[in-house]
Amino acid sequence: MLQRLTLLILLLSLSLVSVAQQADSALVTGSFNKTPFPDFVKELESQTAYHFYFLPTDVDSLSVTLKATGKPLATVLTEALNGTPLKFAIDGEKHVFVTSGTLIQTQLPDSFFQPDAAGTIFAAEPEPEPQEKSQRQNTSELKLYEIGIDRGDAAGSKATLAGYVRDNKSGEPIIGASIYIEKPSIGTATDQFGFYSLTLPTGRYELKIRGIGIKNSKRQIALHSDGKLNIEVEEDIARLREVIIEAEKDRNVAGMQMGVEKLDIKTMRQVPTTFGETDILRVVLTLPGVKSVSEGTTGMNVRGGAADQNLILFNDATVYNPAHLFGFFSAFNPDIIKSVELFKSAIPAKYGGRLSSVLDISTRDGNKKKFAGAGGIGPLTSRLMLEGPIIKDKSSFIISGRSSYSDWLLKQIPNKSYQESSAFFYDVNAHITHDFNSKNTLYLTGYSSSDKFRLASDTTYRYQNQNATLKFKHVFGNKLYGVFTGTYSHYAYDVASQRNPSTSARLTYGIDQTGGQLDFSFFPSSKHTIDFGASSLLYNISPGSLTPLGGESLMEPDVLPRERGLENALYISDKIDISNRFSVYAGIRFSLYAALGPRDIYQYLAGASKSESSITDTISYASGKVMGTYQGPELRLSAKYAVTENSSVKVSYTQMRQYIHMLSNTASMSPTDIWKLSDPNVRPQLGDQYSIGYYRNYKNNTVETSVEAYYKNMRDFVDYKSGATLLLNHHIETDVVNAKGKAYGVEMMLKKLSGKLNGWVSYTYSRSLVQVNNVTTGDIVNGGKFYPSNFDKPHDFMLVSNYRFSRRFSTSFNMNYSTGRPITLPLAKYQVGNTVRVYYSARNAYRVPDYFRTDFSLNIEGNHKAKKVAHSSWTVGVYNLTGRRNPFSVYFKSENGQIKGYKLAIFGTPIPTVTYNFKF
Repeated sequence: MLQRLTLLILLLSLSLVSVAQQADSALVTGSFNKTPFPDFVKELESQTAYHFYFLPTDVDSLSVTLKATGKPLATVLTEALNGTPLKFAIDGEKHVFVTSGTLIQTQLPDSFFQPDAAGTIFAAEPEPEPQEKSQRQNTSELKLYEIGIDRGDAAGSKATLAGYVRDNKSGEPIIGASIYIEKPSIGTATDQFGFYSLTLPTGRYELKIRGIGIKNSKRQIALHSDGKLNIEVEEDIARLREVIIEAEKDRNVAGMQMGVEKLDIKTMRQVPTTFGETDILRVVLTLPGVKSVSEGTTGMNVRGGAADQNLILFNDATVYNPAHLFGFFSAFNPDIIKSVELFKSAIPAKYGGRLSSVLDISTRDGNKKKFAGAGGIGPLTSRLMLEGPIIKDKSSFIISGRSSYSDWLLKQIPNKSYQESSAFFYDVNAHITHDFNSKNTLYLTGYSSSDKFRLASDTTYRYQNQNATLKFKHVFGNKLYGVFTGTYSHYAYDVASQRNPSTSARLTYGIDQTGGQLDFSFFPSSKHTIDFGASSLLYNISPGSLTPLGGESLMEPDVLPRERGLENALYISDKIDISNRFSVYAGIRFSLYAALGPRDIYQYLAGASKSESSITDTISYASGKVMGTYQGPELRLSAKYAVTENSSVKVSYTQMRQYIHMLSNTASMSPTDIWKLSDPNVRPQLGDQYSIGYYRNYKNNTVETSVEAYYKNMRDFVDYKSGATLLLNHHIETDVVNAKGKAYGVEMMLKKLSGKLNGWVSYTYSRSLVQVNNVTTGDIVNGGKFYPSNFDKPHDFMLVSNYRFSRRFSTSFNMNYSTGRPITLPLAKYQVGNTVRVYYSARNAYRVPDYFRTDFSLNIEGNHKAKKVAHSSWTVGVYNLTGRRNPFSVYFKSENGQIKGYKLAIFGTPIPTVTYNFKF
């Protein structure tokens, strides 16, 4: 045996010498001046008997300039590749391999003859580190990674491979990347931390990695037993020619969830917005089933639900007012955002507390490799973001700030009322990530924002958001990890009026929410995932206080008693792929809510409408005393059946409970909205949603189509009696009624994911109806019949398109049409005695004019030199290109004995914008 090995090594050595001699004997002659590398290779192949192998993406920007007269092939290649990361290798079969960063070995490694337990000989790496240590690795696609310890396990045994997928330049986790093998077909996707867990039969595989915004990659693995493999991938830079999105390209068909829209920051930056700055909520409003009642507002109405029925999470902390500057800007700086995910139906069991939707916004972790930054300057705001490592490859920070200078612009308008007005806001984000080791990671996020505006020196409005999140993730093993999350949310506003010294006063309001959540993810196999956990939220609300301002004020102080409530929940869910075609998801969330003292609760006459005259008693509760409880299960069921490889049908049922209500005298969200907790007199909201959808992809999954239909019924959500008083009302339950509602609709969407022209077009038909018909108490509206809700807009059409002319120039175009929202009109005047009264139509029986808007923007990238101090871009756009005066609201005034109607338009003319963005 030893003699045979010696002979083989001798022959191999002679072969390598022969390869070198052959390469030296292949002579090249030619003159090349900025010749593209593929053309250069064709010339070499025509002059020699050698054939070249390389990835087009490695050489797409490489050109060759040199002269050769009878030079050896190896010498010519050395000159051509000098100063580039490319390397070449030549084997004995006259094959030339050109690779980026990694040199292909054309001789056998020293460990080639190392046999495994079954006697098979294969190339192997040195003895791997112990299982509990993270395996050191590089990004080579040719290297063989041995996972776990080879104990000679019997054929057919299984092992679990786990790890993280991260960006190789920044260390940022890659969310939603697909990790899979083709034979047998087994795969999974990375979660919000970039973590994956994949259970496979032991053996040799080619592991493939696909993801949005990353280059396709693969790893060669020999899986012996449970082990870890962290994977670093490269960012995919879009080129001029058509780029096909490989990652999750069939997610809408193959994925389990329905009614889910996922956006990344690159997509959102292509959508034109009001003042040129990327606006997360504006982009979300372009999705099917998502509407806003009027221009310039950020309140969302999802599938017929009210604005307060949406749970908005920023790194898991609740945001109560996601708007800046009258609603023209969202509260989230785009430079720090990593992903945005909207759940409209089939909401996972881990989420609760709202009836209509969950908008989950996640920030980036920060660059763990090097210091970087980005920012922008627009017509109303400027922003700056900085990020970098604290300890390289272990901890990072990212911080961003944004501020407006609209005060300066207002003073330039030749109108005294505008010049006396003021509008200003700022927000600051900070995020820190630290990896203690491969099993323990800490995340810390802080957010603060403040707004102040005054109209014509009359009333000054101030409001602020403050959020903090602490996360600790522990990996128990390849199949189980847990995350503890602590959150704090604060929202407060004050409104001060000092125009009339005798009535000068300040109105304040505040809500604090403290929460803790424990979430576990367990992966019994690649086709089976179990999530379970518990959460607790403590609400503390200051419903309002009025205090006089100045010594001349005659206003009486008035303070509403505080409200407190505790919401607890347990949940568990199970996702199983029963077969390659059929998958099911089943989850249950049990929530328990307790209204807490100290507070006085009014008792009302049974069977009568609640009013001051029907109060029968008052019960006082001490601090921490439970005044009343509500509880119940929330079921989550869904199923998917793959009709073909390119089409599927999905169904779902979602049940939700909501223990907090928003009281507002406007149809859209405003800074003076009030949040009211459930108590013995105000019941929680309940909702059920049934959904069915058909999904089909075309042209290699680059064109997506979907049709989703839904039906919702809602109970005990809040509506108002005529003439209701919402501010500083000590018995608010006398002015609100518990209503029933139903919503139904169909959403159709066509999305093109690749090529120079891409985007989506959607059409939604939906209805949202309300009924107040409590015969027992006499609370009846509209004769007890269903009437349109304030946000009922049956028809909605949206077009979002992008066209890239070149690497530097691209355009974006939006078009939006929707039915006008409902309104109650005054129809006539009549006289009762000596009093003139107004006769109104049935509630919401008429509509304001339909809404139509088009937007256009031109995006200009800087040059694409790799080594620059900063990379910059310009966005030039026009919002409301046609100048249509879409109504923000319609109101009526009595003038000279006549009632006259007026339409208020916020953006009645085209609004040009110019924004400069930079990144370093």
